[in-house]
Amino acid sequence: MRMLTRLILALALGGFAAVAQAQQYPSKPIRMIVSIAAGSVTDVIMRAAAAELQTRMGQPVVVENIGGAAGILGGKACAQAPADGYSVCIIYHSTMSFNPLLFTKLPYDADKDFIPVARLFFLVEGVFVSSELGVNSIAELKTLAQSKPTSLNYATLGEGSYPDLFMRWMNNQWGTKIVGIPYRGGGPAAQAVAANQVQLTRFGVGNFLGVIQAGKVKALAVSSVKRSPVLPDVPTFAEVGWGSYPGQGWWGLAVPKGTPQAAVSRLESEFQKLFSDPKFMTFLDKQAVVPAATDQAGFIAFLKQDRKDAETLIKIANTPVKEFKDQ
Repeated sequence: MRMLTRLILALALGGFAAVAQAQQYPSKPIRMIVSIAAGSVTDVIMRAAAAELQTRMGQPVVVENIGGAAGILGGKACAQAPADGYSVCIIYHSTMSFNPLLFTKLPYDADKDFIPVARLFFLVEGVFVSSELGVNSIAELKTLAQSKPTSLNYATLGEGSYPDLFMRWMNNQWGTKIVGIPYRGGGPAAQAVAANQVQLTRFGVGNFLGVIQAGKVKALAVSSVKRSPVLPDVPTFAEVGWGSYPGQGWWGLAVPKGTPQAAVSRLESEFQKLFSDPKFMTFLDKQAVVPAATDQAGFIAFLKQDRKDAETLIKIANTPVKEFKDQ
């Protein structure tokens, strides 16, 4: 009888301890791994989110940018981070959908190393050219590219990244050999186009608003269904004949596999509430992205379909599978 009483008491105390631990989370600063370079529109958004979350969660949220290699370096850092709830990962379409289909020997397993937590937003992307190129439309860009099929350089996030796949698709469509140059994020890519170090690219619109206003870059088309309110004079992909191009860029939240459920649930709740908050959504609109917060179940279902869409796009772009060589 005494042994039974002790067992019941031990289980009760263990339950109280678990509840207390869940209530105490977080009890120290949270590291937020952002899989793109500082200064990119996603970095700007996540730094604003970190400031808001610090107030909501009662602990500092410290952003660490790990860009490069189409999100592979950030994915690796996330997979190797402690699964204690104090490392969270801002991931995107390359991390979860494209890289597993494009590379062998990845330093992470997209299906086994992470717990998806919430989708956050979609990118509104655009095709941008250096003003020095002297073109004002997709039709003029096509004519120039075909007249000089090897003379243009194009900013990407590395082989297999979304901008790289679009370039390959465009080369296939136009019979050109536009060359991809890798950058660690949309911010550096925007500066490279503005300086005419590369002549064109496709990236999130928010990265390019400053250099467009400065007259150094021109936007030729945007990926949104309707014209973007921040670029109302720029036609949509559908208007320039690219309406059948599949896929849409997105960003979301994940944590390393094994992260305690109490932490996952708190993070899911706080991120979903923040990215659904009207005031923060207004901020997102100004960054030229589309708020798209989901709960965990919704994000997991979305990822399954996004992988299928990625497979379709890779086939259209005729992109070969390559071995990833760790840096």
